[in-house]
Amino acid sequence: YNHRGWTGNGMLDFFTIFSKGGIVLWCFQGAGVSESFAGPVNALIRSVILQERSGNNSYTHEALSLKYKLDNEFELIFVVGFQKILTLTYVDKFIDDVQLHFRDRYKNELEQKGALKLINNSFEFGDDFKILLREAEDSSKARGPAAMRTFKESEKSQKTVKSMIETKGGEKVKEPVGKKNKNTKKEGSSKSPKPQKPRGKQMRVWDIGGRDTKELDHSKRNGDDSLNGTFFLDFSSKKGGAFGGMFGMLKGLVGSKSLSRDDMESVLEKMKDHLIAKNVAAEIAYQLCDSVAKKLEGKVMGTFTTVASTVKLALQDSLVQILQPKRRVDILRDVMEAQIQRRPFVVTFCGVNGVGKSTNLAKISFWLIENGFTVLIAACDTFRAGAVEQLRTHQRRLNSLHPPEHHEGRPVVQLYEKGYGKDAAGIAMEAIAYARNQAFDVVLVDTAGRMQDNAPLMTALAKLIAVNVPDLVLFVGEALVGNEAVDQLVKFNQALADHSMSDKPRLIDGIVLTKFDTIDDKVGAAISMTYITGQPIVFVGTGQTYNDLRSLNARAVVSALMKA
Repeated sequence: YNHRGWTGNGMLDFFTIFSKGGIVLWCFQGAGVSESFAGPVNALIRSVILQERSGNNSYTHEALSLKYKLDNEFELIFVVGFQKILTLTYVDKFIDDVQLHFRDRYKNELEQKGALKLINNSFEFGDDFKILLREAEDSSKARGPAAMRTFKESEKSQKTVKSMIETKGGEKVKEPVGKKNKNTKKEGSSKSPKPQKPRGKQMRVWDIGGRDTKELDHSKRNGDDSLNGTFFLDFSSKKGGAFGGMFGMLKGLVGSKSLSRDDMESVLEKMKDHLIAKNVAAEIAYQLCDSVAKKLEGKVMGTFTTVASTVKLALQDSLVQILQPKRRVDILRDVMEAQIQRRPFVVTFCGVNGVGKSTNLAKISFWLIENGFTVLIAACDTFRAGAVEQLRTHQRRLNSLHPPEHHEGRPVVQLYEKGYGKDAAGIAMEAIAYARNQAFDVVLVDTAGRMQDNAPLMTALAKLIAVNVPDLVLFVGEALVGNEAVDQLVKFNQALADHSMSDKPRLIDGIVLTKFDTIDDKVGAAISMTYITGQPIVFVGTGQTYNDLRSLNARAVVSALMKA
């Protein structure tokens, strides 16, 4: 680490502003920083922005920390990068400031639609940027211990004795002191001739919903269509006469206003509960809604679209985005490539107990045979009673469906087994060697089911994968799981990473989702699993026969999720 980025310009390595179309409008590179920042920024785009994971606004790439902010109105992305070792407290506020300044200064250029316009405009932002950066750095230095306020400045001195006495309604009626306080209830103010009335009104609210008094003044809250909102339109509001409240409500439903977090809060809350009810793991439902909120904040809504429909659409897009595989898992093509290299294509199945590893292994064997490949099944579940016999039964059935006579007298499926109690990694290794000698196209390795918190068994699985380096590691999971899905996948991946020999550890490459026919429309597990691993669902098991293997239809799953 050669003190780079410390000269002259303080501590940022780079700052860049680009459009969602990928056009860089302006960038700054710290003095002494020679590496291009294209790598980290592209990694951020690939793994966070494109995948709808904009939950926490920070991302680490090798030695850099990146913080980013989306501007949804002008579709811009602001990214700042600095050394991971530094904890820069001012960065968040700094990004906000830069965003505001940049928007104000180039509002007209940004409003013109079309990429060409953006390319042709030159955004000279360097001087403003330096000023903002200096201010940010200075303010973070200047933030010494704050001096104590004198009594005169404190709020206590503003209170009169009268304002501290509680009234019967259980609420402090503050006397307006000096300027009128925002929270001072309009009815409770000294102008109102009969102070008893409002208290009656208040009592009704207490009976209905017991909200705290600050929120009782509904003239300020647009679009609140809850019980209280309709009953207590505050007609005494001084602004706009008796219509203030009514129009406030209408404005919440119609009109092209930009969305704020508060507008979306109640809708998102409902959405989150809805997703959890559909079996999406709770923390993932939370992260999803958070990322949707970030995506929509500040976006201008079209006329006659409600907040709910806008949020719903955005959520739907995010879900489809998550389910559509980032990389194509094309097993048939990969098997052919392995054939050219004269080696077998190796697939390892892993998962917790009783999810259907052996059954789905048999279905996948059937699918491969139908496509003209030969399969060797390695019985590496040397633990569960009857595991080997189960695979032998499948092998016999598959061979009777495709008799050896049709394949030059050679059985299309063979079982490689060494009985029970042996070392699974060793058996897998022998099976792969045997398959290479006998020119099998595919080796399917069946492993014992294991719970994710059973450390010795997880270590054994990681060893099997590290030693045999399969082409594909498939995690078999049930569609029935809820929050458990998160735990299983995180711990399986963690175990594989911890015990891997190489610096680029083999993690789960794809997911087989079983028992999909048992869940009706509670398809949340599919979202949970793909969200955590970022890997596609390769197969979906939908029944008990060899034909019941499907690929996942992302749109169908999402519409099942969004169905009320």
